[in-house]
Amino acid sequence: MHLQVPVPPVPLREPVRTAEIRCRRERASVLLNTVMTALLVLPQPIARLPTTLRSHHHRFAFLQRSYKLGSTSRVTAMSSSSDPSLETVAPRAAVTSERKLNPDLQEQVPKPYLARAMSAVDPSHPEGTRGRDTRGMSVLQQHVAFFDSNGDGIVYPWETFKGMRAIGLGFPTSLATAFFINLVMSYPTQPSWIPSPLLSIHIKNIHKAKHGSDSETYDTEGRFDPSKFDAIFSKFGRTHPNALTEDEINTMLKSNRNMYDFLGWGAAILEWKILYKVGKDKEGLLQRETVRGVFDGSLFERLQDSKKSS
Repeated sequence: MHLQVPVPPVPLREPVRTAEIRCRRERASVLLNTVMTALLVLPQPIARLPTTLRSHHHRFAFLQRSYKLGSTSRVTAMSSSSDPSLETVAPRAAVTSERKLNPDLQEQVPKPYLARAMSAVDPSHPEGTRGRDTRGMSVLQQHVAFFDSNGDGIVYPWETFKGMRAIGLGFPTSLATAFFINLVMSYPTQPSWIPSPLLSIHIKNIHKAKHGSDSETYDTEGRFDPSKFDAIFSKFGRTHPNALTEDEINTMLKSNRNMYDFLGWGAAILEWKILYKVGKDKEGLLQRETVRGVFDGSLFERLQDSKKSS
């Protein structure tokens, strides 16, 4: 008869040791973050430190910010290269390489995929136009409200004409543009199915007059989409990253065309040609800030003030 003596299992020290090391690292990381936070949020005690220690503190804070930014950039780059679903260029679709997107936009604007109802935001204006009173209106409504000279919420052709003159357009151009805009946009914005003989545009319904073949910076409710606005320059700003030449505007207009959308083609051409005429700088460039200002209407106010002072 053979007796089998149970042999106690040999303890696996390696996993335990690895867990201990990981735990120590986590504790050290928490302690380091606590020290960094304490140093950065207590400016008064730091101000009383000797000059040498203060300089070390500022250097330490700079390194902390640099480490965070560097880590974020490395993670983003690693994610883009390792995850094919994050690629913005398809090798067999040459147009995706020609019209590039900004992969770092989320680090420049908080939640760039979230359309803003009342603010036209970009990396230089994360909260929209500083000091602007939105009056509770959407960005598209703010754009149109400039032409509502008496503030009654309705824009008539003569008000559109007056606004065009105020931003610097000549008499014939203003007359023709005012007639075309009110003719096209009047009926979709009416509160009933009865058309207006005066070609009035109701600002509260202006989202219904949004045309196709545009940059899609306005969504169908009149909000401002930061990612679509940024794509105007990442896709078509070949010469300057934050400006457009006249040729680049023409390329963009052709690229944005929807099939058989002849009305949208014409409306987009009219809008951008007028914007280029009144907004280009001395070098013939349409700057990013100028384009952003036209979306919320702040550009119109600056042009009007500039014309009055000249």
